[in-house]
Amino acid sequence: MSAFLFHLGRSSARHPFRVLGLWLLAALAIVGLQGAAGGQFANRERVPGVESQHAADVLDARFPSRGGQSARIVLHADRGRLDDAAHAATVAQTRAQLARAHDVAGVTDPLSTNAVSPDGRTAYLDVAYAVDKLTTTQFDDATAVTEHARSGGVSVELTGPLAQLAQKDASSELIGIGVAIIVLLIAFGSVVAMGLPIMTALVGIFVGAAAVGVLSAVMDVPEFSLILCMMIGLGVGIDYALFIVTRHRQHLHEGLSVENAAGTANATAGQAVLFAGTTVVIAILGLFLAGLPSISAMGVSVALVVSVAMIAAVTLLPGLLGLAGTKIDKLSIHRKGHVIKPANETISGRWAHHVGSHPVRYAIASFGVLCAIAVPSLSMRIGNADDGNAAKHTTQRTAYDHLAQGFGRGFNGPIQVVVEIPSPAGRAAVARVFAALRSDPGVADVTPPVFNPAGDTALLTANPATAPQDERTDQLVRHLRADVLPATVRGTGARVSLTGQAMVTDLADRITDRLPVFIAVVVAMSFILLMIVFRSLLVPLKAALMNLLSIAAAYGVLVAVFQWGWGNELIGLHTTMPINPMLPLIMFAILFGLSMDYEVFLLTRVREEYLATGDNHEAVVRGLSSTARVITSAALIMMSVFGAFVLGDDPNGKLFGVGLAVAVFLDATLVRMVLVPATMSLLGRANWWLPGWLDRILPHLDLEGTATVAPAVEVEPARELAA
Repeated sequence: MSAFLFHLGRSSARHPFRVLGLWLLAALAIVGLQGAAGGQFANRERVPGVESQHAADVLDARFPSRGGQSARIVLHADRGRLDDAAHAATVAQTRAQLARAHDVAGVTDPLSTNAVSPDGRTAYLDVAYAVDKLTTTQFDDATAVTEHARSGGVSVELTGPLAQLAQKDASSELIGIGVAIIVLLIAFGSVVAMGLPIMTALVGIFVGAAAVGVLSAVMDVPEFSLILCMMIGLGVGIDYALFIVTRHRQHLHEGLSVENAAGTANATAGQAVLFAGTTVVIAILGLFLAGLPSISAMGVSVALVVSVAMIAAVTLLPGLLGLAGTKIDKLSIHRKGHVIKPANETISGRWAHHVGSHPVRYAIASFGVLCAIAVPSLSMRIGNADDGNAAKHTTQRTAYDHLAQGFGRGFNGPIQVVVEIPSPAGRAAVARVFAALRSDPGVADVTPPVFNPAGDTALLTANPATAPQDERTDQLVRHLRADVLPATVRGTGARVSLTGQAMVTDLADRITDRLPVFIAVVVAMSFILLMIVFRSLLVPLKAALMNLLSIAAAYGVLVAVFQWGWGNELIGLHTTMPINPMLPLIMFAILFGLSMDYEVFLLTRVREEYLATGDNHEAVVRGLSSTARVITSAALIMMSVFGAFVLGDDPNGKLFGVGLAVAVFLDATLVRMVLVPATMSLLGRANWWLPGWLDRILPHLDLEGTATVAPAVEVEPARELAA
């Protein structure tokens, strides 16, 4: 592999315009394919094999009027009642305007369907659209209606997919790129060297996002996948390029030609990039174990973007390095000259020596801190964010508050009750279901049953007495299923099932059941891969345990901030919320893969030094000294990219942003800079112990590639690079 990467990197650097042309053609082809495929992103969660999914499928099949998209629009009057003569005319005109809008199939009349709150100040109407995806056209129509209604003293607020169309914002990506530019400029000290990772990452994101668009034509890819792909694609794209450019500049200063420096960097750092990236991809594809189509599709999307970032790092980047030539240090902000300090003269080297000299103290301290931060994760409660978690100035939050105040706290999270009636005798069961729901103290209100045209299915809507995110709402779902509803249909042949808010409960239960299996598989996979690379049992074991600990600590921070509300106002949240059902799985897959990046880049250098000197302590000092600056820069870039999404209005974007940023911070500081040198110093030569029989059967993988590359490169007299 190292020989192939060496020749690939050298050839790309030798023929940069050919490489750029091939990437341009590939980008145009994928964008063209995306346009031809016409894929659309999905926003509907499916949980195969659970009761709520069965009920949802029955509703879709037996109530044809539910097809297409729909949106609820909330009307509110600060003074008077909406059914008064003055406001009623405004409500009627608002409904008429919406009915004439693009692609509208029907609009309910709130004044004739009892959709007015008891105090008369709040009402809602449901708009049915004849399309499967809403666009800015429908949003503009709804916005125009709100302006006219306000003049009549009625405020109009949007919910659901209409409100989501107002949240598009690219500022998070721009902030992440801006911070990355500053970090790279400081790390490299050159405008030219700084620009290469940025350019590589942006091209990779563009091509990767187009590829995800193609994927959406064959899989139900959630729309949130785009945000996640931007986060991960930008972070790993810059990081992977950073590692290769750092090694390339080192070889240039050692006297290699531009082409050989690019080839050698590709064969060494590039091979480590491919290994680390492949680990990320495998970990993310492990999301298929969750058995949830949307999470699986999200995992494939992220894996696709990471794969494009890897390919760009070992093909496009060497071409750009060849194009930059010896002027890679052009426009330098540092003083001229490149001086490599001995390990004991660098801050990181002195720190590694200090930690290695007092390993017990630092191992216990860092382990204790991580455990303390992880404690809140034991109280993690899984659930969905809703419009009640949106920023106070948004239309969906205002609509949510109006509905909760007017109709009750549980109105925003209704439980849909589906009764399947195989024979006319089963109709009696519907009445018993209705009566049982009305008499249950956990149910605030129940709508009368509505039958489908065939008369074989009835739908009732039960509004809980508690808010959607209240733990008592989940308890109500389980109580109705276990204690209330089975008796109402016993002996009738009818079947009753719950969906709506019950889908959230089922999703949480599914993830809780699958998470241990998923974690075990990913940890076992990473253990085997690291054992092959480092020819050791203890190194991969320590890596797996430390990664688990750092991720648990990141979970703990999320619970403390989002679920308990500690400091949540600092990130623009004013309410608590449960942890998104997708986050534990996706965050674990991504972070476990990304933490392998730092593990590989640090320990390959440590192992290289150990094989050269045989001194474990000195190997740790030299390895950390030579990689600390790169790892720190990479971590800062990752944190800035992830953390920038905290500035948006989307609560889920904030959740993922905080979780990923905190995990990277903990991994790059307490784990990489404290726990790793402390534990490696404690174990000494045992770090690299591997039974002989196991060493013989494991394949050999040389990430440094030195033995393969060395004979192919020539060293020129040391020279000053163009500045």
